[in-house]
Amino acid sequence: MHRKISVLFGKKEVLLRETEQVVTPLGGLSVLVEFLNKIGFASTVSRHMPFELTSPNRIEPAQTLTAFLMSVTSGARRFAHTSLLRADRALHTLLGIKRYPCDDTIRNLFRRFGARQVQEFFEPLWVWMLSRLPQREDGYTLDLDSTVFERYGKQEGAKKGYNPKRKGRPSHHPILAVLSEAYFVLHGWLRSGNASSARGVVEFLQESLAQLPKAIRIRCVRADSGFFDHKLLEFLESQKLPYVIVAKMTGWIKKRAAAVSQWQKLDANYAVGEFTEKLFGWLRERRFVVIRERVRKGRSPVGRKLFDIQDYTYRVMVTDRKDSPVDIWRDYNKRADMENRIMELKYDLAADDFCMRQFYATEAAFRSILMLFNLLAEFQRATGMTEYRQPASLRYTVFLCGAILGRKGHQAVLYMSTAWGGLQRRNPLFDKIKAYIFPTSPKLEPEGSPA
Repeated sequence: MHRKISVLFGKKEVLLRETEQVVTPLGGLSVLVEFLNKIGFASTVSRHMPFELTSPNRIEPAQTLTAFLMSVTSGARRFAHTSLLRADRALHTLLGIKRYPCDDTIRNLFRRFGARQVQEFFEPLWVWMLSRLPQREDGYTLDLDSTVFERYGKQEGAKKGYNPKRKGRPSHHPILAVLSEAYFVLHGWLRSGNASSARGVVEFLQESLAQLPKAIRIRCVRADSGFFDHKLLEFLESQKLPYVIVAKMTGWIKKRAAAVSQWQKLDANYAVGEFTEKLFGWLRERRFVVIRERVRKGRSPVGRKLFDIQDYTYRVMVTDRKDSPVDIWRDYNKRADMENRIMELKYDLAADDFCMRQFYATEAAFRSILMLFNLLAEFQRATGMTEYRQPASLRYTVFLCGAILGRKGHQAVLYMSTAWGGLQRRNPLFDKIKAYIFPTSPKLEPEGSPA
């Protein structure tokens, strides 16, 4: 069977024919498969899966989860999109999966998760990933933030709450903790849409910190004004965790900021000052750092205007650190990178798009994508990439590669197209993965990891 079509520019024709050869656009995923083999992904996921299937026609849950992660890595944004890889027999060969699950099989896997199964499955997987996190002499910065996942239809936990883009639209309101320097999501909760940013944050942090190996130190906790809560401040102080948190601009804090008389001028537009204050309900005084910015045309200010001072905007942060006000302000400004992590989860990995009617099924899919994000970050460390790349950049520069599946005797052979960089461009990545040494002490080495 064949047909001819004309090229778009010019008068030539192209002949279209069918082929029985197995072709894939994702030959570059072989590098990711090699990395997952190196860290013992398949055995670890299988060991911690909280349930077993007994049907003679079953697809193992670990294989179904892997198929979901590969679909998301390849660009799937809906459960229906995961079926696109069912025809990719070359990828099935790379994964060692004889029967690739359909989208209903993947949905049914996540429907098996309740609150207990989510905890039993993902908690040991996070400990396993954290065990390979390199130590930093200065420690890691822990950034807290929340975001909005808009929902359409009727799903458990989808409530009307804070939604800046579509007011009144039901949503979920997840909370995230990210180790900034490692591009690592330490923890994530899916919450109902009517939850405030700080709801349950102390319990959330307790779970987050409980997963950390003793060798990993937190140097500072940073958060925006949504987490300005005295219970959180008391918890951080009890744990001896330094913090910088933006204060809510209540009437009293505005008054105290306006009363600051000593300013350290940084340039023509910025100045910093500080004061101490014991707010209502607090047991002690705390230090507040104030950043004053001159109002300029064509520039959107970060802070807020005070009623009687129209030439400046003010931003106030509460902290227990002893650093100078300017150092605290500059350190907090780096927290803006947290927004990039949230955008990558949403736009590159579609963390907000995989939704089911059952709340914990949706949370299991959400936590799976957080795990994938962490694995892709470790993949970059293992392959020696000097600069961080977004998941979408990895997809287009590494994982996409046209390839044809063939055989040499009884051995499968994947012929990777040189037009896409082929094996030559990816050989250095394979070599780095082969030489990858887990950056942990023997006491922290994950059980069952390959030598």
